[in-house]
Amino acid sequence: MGCNAKNLYNPALKFNPKQQLVQKSVAAQRFRGFLPVVIDVETGGFNAQTDALLEIAGVLLEWDDTQGWHREQTVAHHVKPFEGARLEEAALKFNKIDPHHPFRLAVTEKDALADLFSRVREAVQRHGCTRAILVGHNPAFDLSFVKAAVERSRVKRNPFHSFSTFDTASLAGVAFGQTVLSRAVVAANLDWQEEEAHSAIYDAEKTADLFCAIVNQWDRLRESSPASG
Repeated sequence: MGCNAKNLYNPALKFNPKQQLVQKSVAAQRFRGFLPVVIDVETGGFNAQTDALLEIAGVLLEWDDTQGWHREQTVAHHVKPFEGARLEEAALKFNKIDPHHPFRLAVTEKDALADLFSRVREAVQRHGCTRAILVGHNPAFDLSFVKAAVERSRVKRNPFHSFSTFDTASLAGVAFGQTVLSRAVVAANLDWQEEEAHSAIYDAEKTADLFCAIVNQWDRLRESSPASG
């Protein structure tokens, strides 16, 4: 229903120069100049070329010396199926989306991507990074739908790396022995509400929490290791 109201971008959000310098240094150096941005999509099927993109959510991350990596803002849109898009009944039953519901307040792929990309580019610049890198749970799926929508809508200045990603399924498998999102979230001692799952906002935010938990845990271990001294 447009952007997620509780996490709307706040242009009044400012950082003092010292804090901004620390954030820029950590964000730019931690991932070799790439800024991790969590993306989740809900779709009308599995084929990015033929099936509709129905929801997209992006979670921007921040770092501070108290919380470490954490969620900062979520940008989300319901998306109108592109002309001729395929909508598989099984997919709609799974994600419980009615693409034609009058209260979806859906926007075109072009408008959804333009808004998301603008926010991501701003964050990349603010952190002193070179590009964004997509974080997802099995992110090849999400990246394929983003790239297909970019091609269809001819949106310019895609801030994401064209093929590199961070996969929380793989990371959680190493960190917690779990690869299913719900089980990995619980294993990380985070809250999971099954009835809210399979919306782009919820899944993206939980994926973001999982990613941050893994990175923060690893960073703490690395800092406490004798070898790091």
